[in-house]
Amino acid sequence: MNALCGWLLRDALCPCCRGDAAVGKSALSHMFHSDGTLFQKNYSMTTGVELLMKCVSIPETNDSVELYIIDSAGKETLVETCEKMWGELSLLCLVFDLTSEQSFANCSHWMERVRSHCQSRQVSGVLVGNKSDLSARREVQASVAQEWAQSQGLDYHETSAKEKENCDAPLLSLARAFHSLYRERLETIQNLSPG
Repeated sequence: MNALCGWLLRDALCPCCRGDAAVGKSALSHMFHSDGTLFQKNYSMTTGVELLMKCVSIPETNDSVELYIIDSAGKETLVETCEKMWGELSLLCLVFDLTSEQSFANCSHWMERVRSHCQSRQVSGVLVGNKSDLSARREVQASVAQEWAQSQGLDYHETSAKEKENCDAPLLSLARAFHSLYRERLETIQNLSPG
């Protein structure tokens, strides 16, 4: 198995989890990192940045990628500090709470911040509607979220970190995006090499 990481795509190694406070970014990150075994019932609010790493096999290939997941605080007072730690991102995991229309509306704000930080270049990634287990309290319909994600060039996924539902799908999508970027850049570099 080939592990793709490091030098050619240093900027693409770190998908950053963004979104409002208390939407489940940390829970989702930890569920993915622990293969669904770690759901903490009592989270303390993330106050800075947490870095998690996981090696992910890419289906239909012999390759794997090392994903370094940056789980950053969602409170506005901490955002600027966190942005300084981001570095150059190529992948984004934008999370909102399906039971909070406001957290979905704020996704536009988070995209503006990411694009501003990345100097308006296209950032691949996923939009994740978390807390799908709370269907009776749902405020954001899948079709609305899907349409907005598509308009932003993001894949859309719904998850429940608490119920361990679909937690791998968003980050596997990011791993595939990273793999695709890596292969494209590797091919470009090989084409530049003299015969």
